[in-house]
Amino acid sequence: MLLAGTLRSRAMTAAGCWTAPLLLLGLAAIAVDSEGQGRPPHRVFFRFRHEDGIPSSFSMKEPLDHGSSTSPCEHMYCGLGRHCVVHHETGQGLCQCLDFCKPHYKPVCGSDGKLYQNHCELHRASCLRRHQITILHSQECFYEDDDCRLSDYTLLKTKILDRHSRHMWTGSSGTPDNSIEARRQLVDLVFERFDADGDREVDISELSQVIKQDGLTKEGPECTLFDLLKFNDVDHDKRLTRHEFYKAFDVLLLTLADHQKFMVRTVTAGQSVVLTCDISGQAKPPILWRRNHQYLNNLDLEDIKDFGDDSSLYITKVTTAHAGNYTCHADGYDQLFQTHSLQVDVPPVIRVHPESQAREPGVTASLRCHADGVPRPELSWLKNGVDITSKLSKQLTLQANGSEVHISNVHFEDTGAYTCIASSEAGVDEDISSLFVEDSARKTLANILWREEGLGIGNMFYIFYEDGIKVIHPVACEIQRHIKPSEKLLALQEEVCPLSLIDKVQKCTWSSAVNVQDKFIYVTQPTLDRVLVVDIQSQKAVQTVRTDPYPVKLHYDRSHDQVWLLSWGDAQKNYPTLQVITQASGRVSHHTVHTQAIGHRFDRVDDFFIPESNLVADHVRFGIVLHRNEPMLHKVDLESMSSVRNISLREFSCVPRSLAYTHLGGYYFVDCRPDSTGATRPQLIVDGVTDSVIGQNRDVTGTPHVSPDGRYLVTVDDSDGLMRIQTISDHGEVQDPYDIHTNLHISGLAFQRSFTELHQYNVFGSSGRQTDLLFVELSSGKVKMIKSLKEPVKSSEWPWSSGNRVVVSSGMFGQYLASPSRESLFILDGRLSKLNCEITEVARGNVVVWVGDS
Repeated sequence: MLLAGTLRSRAMTAAGCWTAPLLLLGLAAIAVDSEGQGRPPHRVFFRFRHEDGIPSSFSMKEPLDHGSSTSPCEHMYCGLGRHCVVHHETGQGLCQCLDFCKPHYKPVCGSDGKLYQNHCELHRASCLRRHQITILHSQECFYEDDDCRLSDYTLLKTKILDRHSRHMWTGSSGTPDNSIEARRQLVDLVFERFDADGDREVDISELSQVIKQDGLTKEGPECTLFDLLKFNDVDHDKRLTRHEFYKAFDVLLLTLADHQKFMVRTVTAGQSVVLTCDISGQAKPPILWRRNHQYLNNLDLEDIKDFGDDSSLYITKVTTAHAGNYTCHADGYDQLFQTHSLQVDVPPVIRVHPESQAREPGVTASLRCHADGVPRPELSWLKNGVDITSKLSKQLTLQANGSEVHISNVHFEDTGAYTCIASSEAGVDEDISSLFVEDSARKTLANILWREEGLGIGNMFYIFYEDGIKVIHPVACEIQRHIKPSEKLLALQEEVCPLSLIDKVQKCTWSSAVNVQDKFIYVTQPTLDRVLVVDIQSQKAVQTVRTDPYPVKLHYDRSHDQVWLLSWGDAQKNYPTLQVITQASGRVSHHTVHTQAIGHRFDRVDDFFIPESNLVADHVRFGIVLHRNEPMLHKVDLESMSSVRNISLREFSCVPRSLAYTHLGGYYFVDCRPDSTGATRPQLIVDGVTDSVIGQNRDVTGTPHVSPDGRYLVTVDDSDGLMRIQTISDHGEVQDPYDIHTNLHISGLAFQRSFTELHQYNVFGSSGRQTDLLFVELSSGKVKMIKSLKEPVKSSEWPWSSGNRVVVSSGMFGQYLASPSRESLFILDGRLSKLNCEITEVARGNVVVWVGDS
């Protein structure tokens, strides 16, 4: 034992401070017998073998002298990282650094901060550098001195998952599942394999074992499994927990309670609303919001913003267009999502008709009430503040589901203030219709005021035809006024329709007309390059507005009090332009201004579309411009008359032909032109909030029309002989259509409020080829034909639009409609769904305007 201690002391002096187990490797050359005497050692070839190195008794540079009984290296110990070689000149044994180590992966950290594949490599490096490198158990170098980049690290993790995914799905009849749960199961599989000792943590030694088993030793500046600790050891304890493993492989434990997966949020129009995503979890990634599959976070919408870290969506000044579903999910985890159904309530808005009326005893009086709102309001009536229900009789009745008070054989005691009240969950509104029952010999103040309201000149149809303008009262079918072509403008020398150089007879050519707040009618005269302004109060033409050549289409934008005008440039539509007449209802000298909506591409304008306002959506902000043969919608700000953005329809190969719009959900319905083979394409639905295409409106093809309340979409497809009717819910959900077969080749549509049902509409369709007119009760699909309206104007005689026969209703409360034939005008009674009368000698009167309650 004394000899062993002496040798240990010398070894420590020569080779530094070695651990006892390693030192014993060098004592195998000496044996002690039972008496304590030494005996010659056996010639064992690997006697002084270093761990993972080559034997110290073997020289790579000089072969052993087999003739000698002993080798100079036989009893020579060189220390770790070295071996003995025989000098070729002196024959003496020399200690030199190992030339190489046996390939073996059991990595260790050196005191120099480097990571070595095994102990032998560390000691060899210590020898070569001639300074001591010891083993560090802190193991910082496993991931600190590393050239691994984040992109390489991501690739490494993908390889690991792919390797285990193949193993996971081997023998399975199914296919890999990309769901969050499947990814979590896969990462669990990887973690359990790495966690060899089952202590629910993965440390460096376990990572080393996996590297060894899978042959994942580092070659070059690539990433290794040790980089899992570098990037994802959150608490720096040199171990990976399951949660840290989840984070490394992008598996977040996100949760959403079942009762929170679908949330209904109700807000009143005009208010602001915050939608908060309830998905929770540690290290939650950014929350993304979608509406109709369109991401909102980066759209830069002025009325919809996301709160970023707060994960909320903020909508300012909510309108019915914002109604619909909004979904949120964590970035990369779109299969765990929450849906917020935003329901926008609108307090009732009410109108009564008439506001005031005077009746003689014994006649009939009716007071009508119309209200709209979301949800649809209920109606009730008071007379002088008392509920009218208790006073109902054969003489005093409620009709049309309570929207009309009907009084037959009125008496003096029927005089009073009749208050219509509209109420819903969103609020209450009311309006008063006054009735005065008086002897015809008496002229009360109320009677005088009623007559001075202008009702004597209101509630009329204005018909523009070859021989000027006729004003017709629909009830009595009387012509109230005839403005002839030769009549001069008020205080001006211009004529209504000047005699042209080529015509022998002075006649008028009209193409489009609009009513401007019951103050003026603007009507285009395309061959005169102007718009004629008719004063409704005086029933006289008072002004002309010069335009670009061939003005053909007008639209009155009530929200901004301006008239939009499309001119063709010539009869072949070669130089179309858009112009606007501002302050249209003002009694000023009017003129046109060109829009900026289409930049310098005037020659490509094909058409424009501006939605109609109504009681609920009383402000329209945007319009749409169509360019010739271009699969694009150009959205226009009506106030600034400039382009906002372009909505591409190229993905659907759709060149738009016509549009309709509903404020419920804010959707445009786009009719596409047939393709090069003549095949029709389904309508597209475009979300006006995100300005993105949602998709096709099922298989519905044809020209879309939306009812005034936005709740019915009526599509006419002449090629298939169909009228397809779809309802639209308060929240913008478009229902499946029902079909009405017709071969009328419908030219024009007019909606009219139902006289029997509350909140319902009927539709009338005029034929461009036949003498019949179609009536449809939208709520039930009931159909009726109104016959004998004579032949329409021929298409060849009406070049200004595809509608060679129009049908025009008489406003919100009117029961009459007008539809022209080639030689006369027909007045229809909408309440009875039949003809009322025919006005003869009104040739080609295809421009009709209603003046009155609207």
